[in-house]
Amino acid sequence: MIHRPDCAAAIWQRQPLSAFQNWIDRLPPEVLPEARLITRPDRIPEAVREICDSSGIPNCQERARMIDDIGALAMIFAGLMQAQWMRLRLDVVNTNACRKFHVDTVSARLICTYRGTGTQYGTGHGRDDPRRIFTVPAGSPILLRGSLWPEQPASGLRHRSPPIEGSGETRLLLVLDPVSGSDEEI
Repeated sequence: MIHRPDCAAAIWQRQPLSAFQNWIDRLPPEVLPEARLITRPDRIPEAVREICDSSGIPNCQERARMIDDIGALAMIFAGLMQAQWMRLRLDVVNTNACRKFHVDTVSARLICTYRGTGTQYGTGHGRDDPRRIFTVPAGSPILLRGSLWPEQPASGLRHRSPPIEGSGETRLLLVLDPVSGSDEEI
């Protein structure tokens, strides 16, 4: 779908299991996994397992579910993008990080919010912010074209992290970018 000329983004609408959502929402923010790495898509589950071990997340069924989900999303996205390498970020956010609407300087990006308010998006013209703002549900991945997507003209679709500073909310999000495999990027 993302390869169609008229598709600037795709959302996989899905509902997280309530046991998983209750578990992730109750974890202390200081044990949520944070990482940035580049690896092959099939190595992502083991990398995330190691990240969870070092962050102190208890080894349980819900943790295994999250690791499996991240691994599955990486493999699906790598297949769509024909990428042999992925840049993985696990971000813990409690500020207004990326609060301005923007288009990322990548070919495409997958974002999945596991905890907290999901990514917001809308269509704007020129430098104007979108008039209508939509929020991706937690647990639903969004696949967005970036500014390096080869097709022109640009769609005008932009996204941002929701403004949460001062609310007490802590978000956990997965960000995946395909990496071309050049030595400079790896």
